[in-house]
Amino acid sequence: MAMLPATGNPCLRKVGDLQGHFFVPAYQRGYRWGKDEVKALLDDIYLNGQRGKDDKYCLQPVVVKRRVKTIPETAGGETAEAMPPLWMDVGAEQFELIDGQQRLTTLYLLYHYLQTKAGLDIPLHFTLFYQTRPRSTDYLLRLDPSEADDNIDFFHIHAAYQCISSWFDNAAKHAARPPQFLGYQIFSYLSDQIQVIWYDAGEADATTLFTRLNVGRIALTNAELVKALMLAQHGRGALPSEHLQVEIATQWDMIERELQKNEFWSFLTNKPAAAYPTRIEFLFDLIANKPEGEKERFFTFLHFKRLLDEQEGSSPKQLWARVLEQFFLLREWFEDRDLYHKIGYLVAAGAGLAELLRASKQEVTKTAFKAFLDQRIRTELGLTESQARELSYDTGGYKCERLLLLFNVESVRRLDHSSERYPFHSHKSERWSLEHIHAQHSEQLATEEQWRVWLLDSCSALAAVRLPLLEKEADKQVLLGDIALALKGKIDRKKFQQLASRIMLGFLHPGGMDDTTHSIANLALLSGRANSALNNAAFQSKRLRLIELDRAGMFIPICTRRVFFKYYTEAGSQQMHLWDREDQRVYVDSMLSAETGVGRYLQTATEAD
Repeated sequence: MAMLPATGNPCLRKVGDLQGHFFVPAYQRGYRWGKDEVKALLDDIYLNGQRGKDDKYCLQPVVVKRRVKTIPETAGGETAEAMPPLWMDVGAEQFELIDGQQRLTTLYLLYHYLQTKAGLDIPLHFTLFYQTRPRSTDYLLRLDPSEADDNIDFFHIHAAYQCISSWFDNAAKHAARPPQFLGYQIFSYLSDQIQVIWYDAGEADATTLFTRLNVGRIALTNAELVKALMLAQHGRGALPSEHLQVEIATQWDMIERELQKNEFWSFLTNKPAAAYPTRIEFLFDLIANKPEGEKERFFTFLHFKRLLDEQEGSSPKQLWARVLEQFFLLREWFEDRDLYHKIGYLVAAGAGLAELLRASKQEVTKTAFKAFLDQRIRTELGLTESQARELSYDTGGYKCERLLLLFNVESVRRLDHSSERYPFHSHKSERWSLEHIHAQHSEQLATEEQWRVWLLDSCSALAAVRLPLLEKEADKQVLLGDIALALKGKIDRKKFQQLASRIMLGFLHPGGMDDTTHSIANLALLSGRANSALNNAAFQSKRLRLIELDRAGMFIPICTRRVFFKYYTEAGSQQMHLWDREDQRVYVDSMLSAETGVGRYLQTATEAD
């Protein structure tokens, strides 16, 4: 993504300190905010009247380009720069407003309300002038309802003003205070606590910059503002400023390229890429210790600005060194196979990366840090061996998922002489669920279509079963014939249940259904897409379908593949079409073993207490 130019220093300006003439050029559309946007802005400013004395709040940035000439008189008309109204001070500063028209217009309307409807004797030091819509400038003064339908701009401006008026009425009623009292509160907030991030675009081409900021509404990000802060500081680093700017810009692009790689990104966070249009902002959030759920949109920018503004604060060079140090540490974790799997599991399970970074600074050696990670995983899993064996789909589905995820991650990590890594990027691109290795009760199927699919899958499974006794094979052929006959006609629940009972008890699950159906011994981790493709079928049917999905390239976790390929059962005792109690026993034993599974992360009874 192209960055904003580094000319001009982003700074904070109180709304009450905004002054000058803001010129809205022809390439911008008119005012289009609706009631939702207007109400959201007022709610953000007012904060239910609970804004503390030191509770600052930043609105979205205002991006401007200084105009060095006064607005000239021209031939006039709706498509030209008209003579500025008499009330405009032609000697005041003028700015081309590149981004922020909607917010500034709404703030102007808010001040207008405070002056006229709320009756406050307050100043307003800025004006708005529209290159192609000079009548809109005059309309902002009058807000005459009789002219609201004259054009689309008047309509939206008047509607927004009505929304402001309604908001004050509702807020005053809720607070049991007169609108004038609320007006003084909001004016006080605007004067002292509500700020905009002021960004002077310098010599940048305004039209190009406007397009960048508004096509697809790519908002100005914390990362871009931090970059501008660093590159706009002069004389504070040991290197000449131009050298420093080139160095930071080059390294910035390198870091952004690395973070754009999904394997690296998914190792670091569970957040989707869309949450960070500029991914380096994630590093800045970590350095700023941005809390999860923080409502201040520019928390990170404000943190870096404070560091640079403090008298004994950091220089841009020092701050950038911290960014590089953080990046290279994360890259080192990613490249270390053990750390990759342990940290990757913890992040996937919901542990914060910031917590792990703090711990890495406290542990003096890599061995100590790995020991910390082992203990952190043990705490995250929170299971003794007996508790793990008792887990079931019904009573501990979330813990089952966490245990199975760790089993899969550990199984890949333990692959000797292999460079294979658990693909967290593939894992996080799916919605995961618990799959019953052998089907739940077929009684759960309720429609003829479901019954037909289940019987067709069972036919495929039966056909693949090789039976040693000729008599049993003959029985199977009779059953296949009966199923084929049933599929030619109408199937009701009674007919389906009779066939299902013959299939399961006679061939695919002769041990019958028991209380292990929902236990961890009968569960595997599978994506939602794969799960829906397997249906509520018997083990053999699922095994054949899963092989098809694996061949088609769908991501199947390693332990799930091993289950359906009978990896955990001794070769001499395998019956490929069945998932019996012996299969379940060795599966859970392998899962909870310290040598092959997650045993090293299970708590002792003392730890659990």
